[in-house]
Amino acid sequence: MTLALGCIADDYTGASDLANTLTRAGLRTVQTIGVPADDLALPEVDAVVVSLKSRSIEAGLAVSRSRAAETWLRGRGASHVLFKICSTFDSTDAGNIGPVMDALRADSGDTIVLVTPAFPETGRTVYQGNLFVGTLPLNESPLKDHPLNPMRDSNLMRVLARQSKTNVGLVDLATVARGADAVRARLAELAGTGIGAAIIDAVFDRDLETIGLVAAQHRLSVGASGMGLGLARALVSTGKVKSTAADSESGAAIGGAAVCLAGSCSQATLQQIAKAESVMPVLRLNTDSIITGKGEAERALAWAKPRLADGPVLIASSATPDQVAALQARHGRNAAGHAIEQAMAEIAESLVKSGVRRLIVAGGETSGAVVDRLKIPGFLVGAEIAAGVPVLRAVGAEAGEMLLALKSGNFGGPEFFSDALGLMR
Repeated sequence: MTLALGCIADDYTGASDLANTLTRAGLRTVQTIGVPADDLALPEVDAVVVSLKSRSIEAGLAVSRSRAAETWLRGRGASHVLFKICSTFDSTDAGNIGPVMDALRADSGDTIVLVTPAFPETGRTVYQGNLFVGTLPLNESPLKDHPLNPMRDSNLMRVLARQSKTNVGLVDLATVARGADAVRARLAELAGTGIGAAIIDAVFDRDLETIGLVAAQHRLSVGASGMGLGLARALVSTGKVKSTAADSESGAAIGGAAVCLAGSCSQATLQQIAKAESVMPVLRLNTDSIITGKGEAERALAWAKPRLADGPVLIASSATPDQVAALQARHGRNAAGHAIEQAMAEIAESLVKSGVRRLIVAGGETSGAVVDRLKIPGFLVGAEIAAGVPVLRAVGAEAGEMLLALKSGNFGGPEFFSDALGLMR
């Protein structure tokens, strides 16, 4: 296997988003869970997205895992590696975007790295170095209230500078509009002054194409799926990859019981849960009981299993930002998050053992905990459910063939769960 593009994603739902984007752009793509074992059989592909659960862990551990993934990808011929981050730049002042970027940049030998979370298709744009969600700066948008990595500053140069050891500069939209040569000249200018990372503006899809042409000539880039889209289009337009039509099917039907698990507390997911209540049974978990160990997972399983024969069910630990803040005040942010993720993973494991073969998970941290518990080493990318969310067919799973959808909290329309079930046959 000789890869045209290697990718390291800092969570599982973001990895699915990126794998979906690359597939749509014509690259044959596989998503793996962690660095693949040597005996994992992978098809001949153009890109591999290595999924790590590294967004909110200790920075040193995130760095070591990311470097191991880079080593594996470079060993399979990847001349360019994309460090895939969230389109809302989720990262505290301690990391982990900055520390991982610094380490991968040092390993790559690049003097300067392009950085942008922009993805106009999903409403994420960057202008004058500031990240916007639709028409609002990130710090004024509902997405500022991430339970683990709240984002209170929309200026990405400031955010990145607080966690990186390198100086951070800007390639503004006017420069991007003048084309790839202008961007290259600006990068050379910045690098000449000792700047090692450059936030680059992007407001339109065509900006991503310009960015991709420049980034592909470097060994490393940092960004969300929009950066992946730019890179994929550059690889196709320059003839390095022969475009393959996106697979609209996820393979042979699997059938079996279906379950939706929601751990995200985003407004989008809360709306999707409310909508689902009209079409399937929904159980809302008592998160205090989860944290204090009062048998909430067992209650959920006793509720769900008798209902599986009648159709899909949804189990949710999601709560509003105010409820999350109160819960964290009572139990601590990390303790609360870990307990809820592990309870959802326990529920998923037991339901799969009971015959569930179609699983939809909302929330990045929840998805990571569930996939880890199920010991799924990789996925083939199938049909797109919503922007950034494909149907995934498990590869090498202990439970056998399964279909999954791993949704970042903010993705999908109001009827996402029904839409997903309609494509997961």
